[in-house]
Amino acid sequence: MEQNYRFCYQENQYWGECMPCTPTLFNHAIDSQDVAYKIGMRQAVEKAIRDGQPLDSFTMEKEFVRFCTKKQGEKSFEDLTLAEKLLQWTNSLKNLLPCFIFAVKDFESTRRKQPEIQHLSGLFMFDADHLLCAPYEIFKRTQVPGFPWKVPFAHNTSSGHGLRLVCEARPELGNIADNQICLARDLGLMGMKGSTGKPVVDDSCIDATRISYCPRREDIYYIDENKLFNF
Repeated sequence: MEQNYRFCYQENQYWGECMPCTPTLFNHAIDSQDVAYKIGMRQAVEKAIRDGQPLDSFTMEKEFVRFCTKKQGEKSFEDLTLAEKLLQWTNSLKNLLPCFIFAVKDFESTRRKQPEIQHLSGLFMFDADHLLCAPYEIFKRTQVPGFPWKVPFAHNTSSGHGLRLVCEARPELGNIADNQICLARDLGLMGMKGSTGKPVVDDSCIDATRISYCPRREDIYYIDENKLFNF
């Protein structure tokens, strides 16, 4: 097994061991056809609903049929509209994406629990969703000369409307929460509200064990594998 790793990987947020994420495992995940299907289907369904397009074609998807079969007998599900059922399905697809735990290098066991953290990685995750502009426009602010943060990995999120940055933590600023606040200010996102009327900055990312859903290769804005995998 490769020894070069800096953060952890989990098959999905519900099961699977938290294991070292090597460059080989990382690239296998972002190039996975299964990942591409899950993200592509989520975005296609949401766009069809948003644009008022017919939804019947999605009912033929084998994964949707399987999902509905599992839900048979649940009145709360059977009473939903087709659009609501499709959204519930695609949300389940998102939740089954492979996960990276960027802030943690090692857990004492294979469980993704705060008390099990053995070593932090020196990285932290920043998430901004429901943006009113193209996520890439926010990402470009990290490329301006003099931007005070090192960002080895940046990508669009599975919704298509969010930006995820993986950054080098700055210990002189404090903990992960302090770093989040300072980065949000430097990006001009502090206090900004998105399309849902809620703040675009996800403050739940202050948890070091917070998962980051795997993106497709095509959703990556920038990656420096050397800096991402090495201290």
